[in-house]
Amino acid sequence: MRSRTLIPFLTALATLTACGGPARLSVAQGMGPSPSLPPPDKTLLPTMKIAKAVGWQTGAKPVATSGLLVSAFATGLDHPRWMTILPNGDVLVAETNGPERPKDARGIKGFFFRLFQKKAGSGVPSPNRIILLRDADGDGVAEMRTTFLANLNSPFGMSLSGSTLYVADTDAILAFPYASGDTAIAAAPRRIVDLPAGEINHHWTKNVIATADGATLFVTVGSNSNIAENGIPAEAGRAAIWQVDPRTGAHGEFATGLRNPNGLALEPHTQKLWTTVNERDELGGDLVPDYMTSVRAGGFYGWPFSYYGGHVDTRIKPQYRRPDLVERAIQPDYALGPHTASLGLTFASGAKLGAHYAEGAFIGQHGSWNRKPFSGYKVIFVPFADGSPAGPAEDVLTGFIDASDRAQGRPVGVVIDKAGDLLVADDVGNTIWRVYSASAVAQAGTPEQRP
Repeated sequence: MRSRTLIPFLTALATLTACGGPARLSVAQGMGPSPSLPPPDKTLLPTMKIAKAVGWQTGAKPVATSGLLVSAFATGLDHPRWMTILPNGDVLVAETNGPERPKDARGIKGFFFRLFQKKAGSGVPSPNRIILLRDADGDGVAEMRTTFLANLNSPFGMSLSGSTLYVADTDAILAFPYASGDTAIAAAPRRIVDLPAGEINHHWTKNVIATADGATLFVTVGSNSNIAENGIPAEAGRAAIWQVDPRTGAHGEFATGLRNPNGLALEPHTQKLWTTVNERDELGGDLVPDYMTSVRAGGFYGWPFSYYGGHVDTRIKPQYRRPDLVERAIQPDYALGPHTASLGLTFASGAKLGAHYAEGAFIGQHGSWNRKPFSGYKVIFVPFADGSPAGPAEDVLTGFIDASDRAQGRPVGVVIDKAGDLLVADDVGNTIWRVYSASAVAQAGTPEQRP
């Protein structure tokens, strides 16, 4: 090996040896309204433990909890990540991945991060399309699959309001005309508002939902870094949920200090906005818990200056520190465990999964790449009462990691379909899974079909 290549290799190797050790707390200790927050464990690189993406072997599938069953609604997809349900029952699925980001993840850390992304199943080109799945005969399997929208730019969130479908590309909110029963849209989009993107675009996923009256869109925009290492100016308009007028494109920041918000949902009893947020890395395997929280208008949630309320992050460069913002940082409602990559969020409204799941939130946890042992890689349920979390989280769908620590699948988006089943997008298994009630099937006497 030549000296000019040996030196960078040895430097990278030395850097990797500074990675952190195993977590000291259980994932459960980092969950709930009052999670354990031990002292930070700072290292040059975060702990790195990657579940190699292998997909599902023939006949294999996740494991549903007692009282529920799971089967494939659609297979052979291309990196499905997010879904929305249309009024006629059709399912829209965003087949997508990150755009080109030439100035993101540079240097030694960036080099290894890209390698690990590839190992974890994320280093694939973006299909840049939305497909439509239709289960016309109601047997729980989609027999129709069409390309609904193509030539998008890393699409993610989708929301139908009246006759308008809103799509969140990585760099804009687009509006398309929709009529019930459409299996494809050929019309050119109307560009509602540009979103922060560019050559870094660290957290590229953007989500969108419309209020019930269609007068307001809420849009998630993740940070452009882990902890503002690219400077505060690079974070303009980011780490926030925007409020957008779909008629004019007028917009503002509804809430800020949210490092990487993904899931968005309106709690059915209170109509309050809730989101799931991925928190910062490189403070050890026990910090910082991802979370879900109700979102207050004008609220500030800490990033990058603090986490979980007033816990100051001392890594922030002195010229960027804001003790005034730390003082008013809001503590999230409910922790979802450190490094679980909690993305998907849907409330149980309309679910027919049994009385136990009548009120609460389902969360898709994509899974850790920087914690020993793994965290996430499951779908969980958090029970609610009177519009707020009311108990410990429960596993709903597990088995995504095999006995050899390989990822057979990774759950992302979750939705309740028109029949009341839970659909789960699996972007490593390239499958949409259907979770449904075992008792309803037993009463119908048809083990593979809906009653």
